[in-house]
Amino acid sequence: MRLTRLKHGKKVAASAAFFVACVTAQAGTLEVLVLDRDGKPAPDSVVIVLPSGKGQPRNPLPMSAVVNQEKQQFSPAVTVVGVGAKVRFANSDPWNHHVRLSTPGAAPGASDGQSALLEGKQDGKAASAAVFTMDKPGAVGAALLGCFIHSRMGGAIYVAESPWTVKTNSEGIAVLEDVPEGAATIKVWNAAQLVEKAPLQVNVHISPGKATFQLDVAPRRRS
Repeated sequence: MRLTRLKHGKKVAASAAFFVACVTAQAGTLEVLVLDRDGKPAPDSVVIVLPSGKGQPRNPLPMSAVVNQEKQQFSPAVTVVGVGAKVRFANSDPWNHHVRLSTPGAAPGASDGQSALLEGKQDGKAASAAVFTMDKPGAVGAALLGCFIHSRMGGAIYVAESPWTVKTNSEGIAVLEDVPEGAATIKVWNAAQLVEKAPLQVNVHISPGKATFQLDVAPRRRS
């Protein structure tokens, strides 16, 4: 009889521990709309959520990415990766391109030391490529992409300091899942916003929440 009671007691304790774990692991979904200065959706903005609670999203940040140079454009225009990620740049155009990484606010044409010449793609051969390691997190580690040969080419790599970092879609919306319940800070990075805006303070609940963030600039849209 005593053995049975002990077993029952252990089951109750285990169930209680499981219940507590579930309560502390509660998280919600946050939808953030980013608008430009004129109130229009701002695609390719990077939304960073810094929750006060602990946890991890189910989908981790990518530790590798591919940015293609095609039709004199970087594609995708903005890429979000984790700290230490390897980014592969490939030239799919038939003419030569450069890959130049510079920090926001740097003098035009400046480089942080990471640059490479990629020869034009020849028929039947693989595209010329170079791989860079992105190891500086946050806005200070954000890299603006350029080409010494074609000055109109531009793009960006954002190395996330928070696992809850997502870029906005064509409608200016970023959806962040598994955000721990409680107080959280929302920051937004955009390559055209040179002066960082004050972050938003929000409370995340189990039910889906929404927030709106407006930039001070109207970024030029890609053609």
